[in-house]
Amino acid sequence: MSTTLITNIGELTTNVGSSGGDRFGTLVDAAVLIDGERIAWVGSAADAPDAGEIVDASGRAVIPGFVDSHSHLVFGGDRAAEFEARMAGQNYAAGGIRSTVAATRAASDDELRARLRGFLDEMLAQGTTTVEIKSGYGLSVEGEERLVRLAAEVTQEVTFLGAHVVPAEYADRADEYVGLVTGPMLDACAPHAKWIDVFCETGAFSVEQSRRVLEAGIAKGLLPRVHASQLGPGEGVGLAVELGAASVDHGTYLTDADVAALAASDTVLTLLPGVEFSTRQPYPDARRLIDAGVTVAIACDTNPGSSFTSSMSFCIALAVRDMGMTPAEAVWAATAGGALALRRDDVGVIAPGARADLVLLKSPTRIHLAYRPGVLLVEQVWKDGVAVFTAPGTPRGTESHGPVAR
Repeated sequence: MSTTLITNIGELTTNVGSSGGDRFGTLVDAAVLIDGERIAWVGSAADAPDAGEIVDASGRAVIPGFVDSHSHLVFGGDRAAEFEARMAGQNYAAGGIRSTVAATRAASDDELRARLRGFLDEMLAQGTTTVEIKSGYGLSVEGEERLVRLAAEVTQEVTFLGAHVVPAEYADRADEYVGLVTGPMLDACAPHAKWIDVFCETGAFSVEQSRRVLEAGIAKGLLPRVHASQLGPGEGVGLAVELGAASVDHGTYLTDADVAALAASDTVLTLLPGVEFSTRQPYPDARRLIDAGVTVAIACDTNPGSSFTSSMSFCIALAVRDMGMTPAEAVWAATAGGALALRRDDVGVIAPGARADLVLLKSPTRIHLAYRPGVLLVEQVWKDGVAVFTAPGTPRGTESHGPVAR
C-alpha cells in the first residue's frame, strides 16, 4: 500500500486537540502521512517519517475536506427568473419548490445523473469531500425512489425528503399526502436512504404532520433531521431535539427557548448562509448560538431555488462577515461541525485513523477562505488518500476529477 507525506505545512487545521490555546486544533510547520485511505501520522515536519511520495506544501495551509451536510443535488430545471424577482423585491416562499418538481419529473435518469455528477465535480474542486444529498423534488412514490436511488450511487449520506412540500396534485389534502409519504413512499425509499427529513414550516408541514413523518422514518430504521425556522419561528426545533435529530437546519428565526433546547442537546444546528444571501432574509446570529453552547455546522444547501451555490468557502466568508463567526469557528463548522451533523467521526478532522480527506490551500492560513471571498484557493484535494483534484497550473500534477463519495 503506497504512502504519501504532505510536509512543510505552514498551518495544519486538525480540529483535534489544541495548539497555542486554539481550541480548534492547529499545528505549524507540520506534516501528515497518508497510508492507503487513512491518515497514519500527524506531527512536526522535522519528525516526519519516510514515505513513498513526498508533497511539499511550501508553507501553505492544509485543512480537512469540507463536509457539506445539507444539499439538494438531484433536480432538473432552473429558477434564475425567481432569483431575479427576489432581487427586485419579491419575498421568498416555499411554493417555488413545485416548479423544480415539475422539471425534475420531466428529466430522465441519465440527465439527472449527469447533472448530479457535474455538481459533485464542482464541489470537489472547491474542497468538499463528503456530501449529504436529499430527495424532495419527486414528491411521488416513483419520483422520490428515483432520486434517493440516484443519490445513493454517489454518497452514503442519502436523505429521504418526501415531505418537502405538498405537491400540486395534493393541494388542500396535506394529511392525505403525509399518509402517502409515511406509507408507500417511505417503503420504496427507505432501502436507499440513511436519513429522514421534513420541512416543518408554514407553507410546508405542521409540527403534527412533521412528527408523523419523522416517527414513521425512525420506525423504518432511518435517522431524523429537520428543516425548521427558516421563514419564521415555529415548533420544528423543539420537535427535532425531542426526537434526537442529528441536526436541525436553517434556524433563521430562533427563540430563546430554541437556543436553550439546542444547547442542552446533541442536535447540531446547521446554518445555511447561501440561503440568506439568495433570499435576502436576515442572517442568523451565530455568535449568539456559539456563546450559548450550541454546536453549529455550516452547509451550502445547494438547490436551484434558495441557494444555488456549491462553494463552501463562499459560505464561510458569509458566516464570518454576516453571522459573527471567527474564521476558525467557520472552518470548524464547515468540517468537523458538518461531520457531527452527519454523526460521523471519521471525516472533518485530521488525525490518525481518520479518512485521508485533505485540502491544500494556495494560502498560508485558513483565514484567507474568508479574507479572500470569491477566490478559488484550493490547490489540491485528496479523498480517501487519493489526489482527486489538482488546480490547473499546479506543477505537482495534472488536473483530475472524481465524484465525491460517502
